[in-house]
Amino acid sequence: MNENHFISGVAAPLPLANLDTDQIMPKQFLRGIDKNGLDIGVFYDMRFDEQGRKRDDFVLNRPEYAQTRVLVAGSNFGCGSSREHAVWGLQQFGIQAVIASSFAEIFHANAINNRLLPVVLSEPEVQAIMADASRPSTAEVSINIQAMTVRSHSCTAPFTLADRHRHMFLEGLDMIGATLEYKPAIDAFALEHWQSYPWLKHVAGRTRARLNQD
Repeated sequence: MNENHFISGVAAPLPLANLDTDQIMPKQFLRGIDKNGLDIGVFYDMRFDEQGRKRDDFVLNRPEYAQTRVLVAGSNFGCGSSREHAVWGLQQFGIQAVIASSFAEIFHANAINNRLLPVVLSEPEVQAIMADASRPSTAEVSINIQAMTVRSHSCTAPFTLADRHRHMFLEGLDMIGATLEYKPAIDAFALEHWQSYPWLKHVAGRTRARLNQD
């Protein structure tokens, strides 16, 4: 079984529409110069109170959801600012997929580009899986990326991905990796371009060198 073809595990219900990226990853966690340590910031104001103590009633703080791999969320998930940190933080927290009836466009793109799977289903299908996820005994969800199906305790539903996005997930590629698959073609284009227009190559460097000589 190819691990890139499947996402399975505990699903946690987050029945909130318009959950924005500032709620997913508050601004105080954007100060670092790299991607590390963002898991602590995920849903911080929902997970912790003003004194930094865990809120026992928040779903991701409940022990039965400690190994959550899938979020089942309300519509327009990831709206607000375009911060990619929201995606990185969710992944560091262990989230591999989000199921919702709709996503904010930029969040959806950021998720795809970083291999966090956004699964778009109809609202009735989301609600059925949400109900399953709300009961720890039926909270397991399996997502077959190759077949593009989601299966929960009471619901099996198809979803769609663009061909290139499906290929990225199946092959374990982020956007950089997907671009590098075209490296031979890129190199061939660059070679032909510079052979056709040699006077354009390194023009900035040559101009700077000439100015320095003056």
